[in-house]
Amino acid sequence: MAQDHPEHPPYFNIDPDQALRELEAPVTSEGFATIAQSCARGRDDLASRGMNEDGRKELRLFSTWEITRYLIPVATPHFRRVLRANPDLPQGRSDTEAGAKWFTLDEVLRLRAHFAAEGSKAKEYRPYRPKGLPAKMVAVANFKGGVGKTSTAAHLAMSAALDGYKVLVIDLDSQGSMTSIFGGRVADEWETVFPLLARHYAAYQQKANQGRLDRGEAPVPLDETLTEALKIRAPEIIQKTHWPNIDLIGAQLNLYWSEFQIPVWRMQGRGWKLWDALTETLEADGILDQYDVIFLDTPPALGYLTINGLAAADILLVPLGASFLEFDSTGRFFDMLHSTFSSIEEGENMAARALGREEMNFQWDAVRAVITRFDGAQQGELASLMQAYFGRTLSPHRQDFTALIGQAGEQVNGIYEADYRDFNRETYVRGRQTFDATYAAFKRLLLGSWRRDEIEAQQEA
Repeated sequence: MAQDHPEHPPYFNIDPDQALRELEAPVTSEGFATIAQSCARGRDDLASRGMNEDGRKELRLFSTWEITRYLIPVATPHFRRVLRANPDLPQGRSDTEAGAKWFTLDEVLRLRAHFAAEGSKAKEYRPYRPKGLPAKMVAVANFKGGVGKTSTAAHLAMSAALDGYKVLVIDLDSQGSMTSIFGGRVADEWETVFPLLARHYAAYQQKANQGRLDRGEAPVPLDETLTEALKIRAPEIIQKTHWPNIDLIGAQLNLYWSEFQIPVWRMQGRGWKLWDALTETLEADGILDQYDVIFLDTPPALGYLTINGLAAADILLVPLGASFLEFDSTGRFFDMLHSTFSSIEEGENMAARALGREEMNFQWDAVRAVITRFDGAQQGELASLMQAYFGRTLSPHRQDFTALIGQAGEQVNGIYEADYRDFNRETYVRGRQTFDATYAAFKRLLLGSWRRDEIEAQQEA
């Protein structure tokens, strides 16, 4: 039906009969399965782009220009002289005899090790990492979706890997977006963090059962899930990625079952410290000594998996957009963090005081909110207002949105996985600047917290 007044909005004068003709049949629960299957086919199609012949993601090569600009702080002519003088070092490959040389990241890491051993001691060929201290664990969290949480965690992991750190990424979100970014394959919940959490609870019940036996009481039998979990160690569920120095504990939909199972265990074992489950299992399995930085990508909700990730973290990063709704939501997120962790402390310390034990308190080396997807022309004033209220908690660095970010996302790649030959070099340089700056701001937190720990360890020695 034609509108009487074309200038009126499109929701006037809609014909119900025409609307009915356009409407499909009612959707049943089976309809959801059909939609999910279509999405799965599309996801596999998109994710398969950029994979090698074995169906695995493959990291691109790095050019001499890129290496000397971003990865190893030497002049390009000197870099080439060193390669000529050391034929045993990786020499790269080229499409033509006089063309640019390209290297795998494995080769770049070998070259970095050579320069660290033989080059100028005044240059930072390898990033600062105190000996004898455990990995730093970094949680990226916010219970509002769409704020760039997974993207931020993934790019920081890639930045740290390019910087020379050995990185573990733990996906705590059953949506598995981080797992997809790193090409992970997870068959079921037994290849996620679930068995680590189950093992921690099973160990608690074993200890509690010994106490029952000592008192002449019947033990509580462990079910098949808990018995099986006692056999699993973290290295068994860690998988390699297409990055030589990034490993992954992945996630998939069944991980969400943890949010229902953990409260059942908590009801059965009131004394079980569920918030220590992830930290203590990783520590017991030696994971904190095998890696430099561990990134925890949490679900967009303050559930039991998020609590484990937050309790395990040394550094907490909270991404948000420069909008009123995201500012408001993030403020409520911090309020919930206060309520949740204060409540845990209060419950634990009531018992500690009664028994004359030392009271517990949660502590984070640093907490920073980070503005993502920033548009300076549209959001500058609001971002400044947010900075005034957040103070030091809000990082002064704002992660700009660029065309490169959008294109990399369409190709299911991180910014650092994008080949600059797919753009022009200037676009690539501008596009990665914002992520380089984000990593620089994070690295200051990382190094500062490590240095503080190092000084404390020296004073205690």
